[in-house]
Amino acid sequence: MENKKGLVHFVHGKESGPWGIKIQRLAKVAETHGYQVESLDYSGIENPLQRVTKLLEAQSPVENLILVGSSMGGYVATAASKALVPKGLFLMAPAFFMPGYESEELKPYARYAAIVHGWRDEIIPAENSFRFAAQHNIELHIIDGDHRLNDRIDLIEMLFELFLQRIPA
Repeated sequence: MENKKGLVHFVHGKESGPWGIKIQRLAKVAETHGYQVESLDYSGIENPLQRVTKLLEAQSPVENLILVGSSMGGYVATAASKALVPKGLFLMAPAFFMPGYESEELKPYARYAAIVHGWRDEIIPAENSFRFAAQHNIELHIIDGDHRLNDRIDLIEMLFELFLQRIPA
């Protein structure tokens, strides 16, 4: 990672892929801020714990690691944070407190963490992110958007940029 600030590793959701619209747009923001970017393909892996294992096997700890996860990917990034201890966690509509995603031990192991969730999310209630954020004292942005949040990508880019600006190199 010569001349790079660190690594932003994206973890996509259950129904998306490694280079969907949100990841492509946020990857450009990360690169503008001097980060390398990576995104694994979890397609076909339905079990969140198997996705965590894949992430842990692929990603060794990095000094300036930022994990960015969406939906199931938010849960996976948070679960993996215990072993990877990233500097930052940026989560979009994370699958917290959903059937199959229960974990009493789930907590964010990152110095900087933020959640963005659409109040019109038809899959994961925004209340779940509110509950998780309150339990762990995490920055929370509830915005006018659905689960995919694609119609609010401009706002998410700005929030991600502000998030990255707060993280020291």
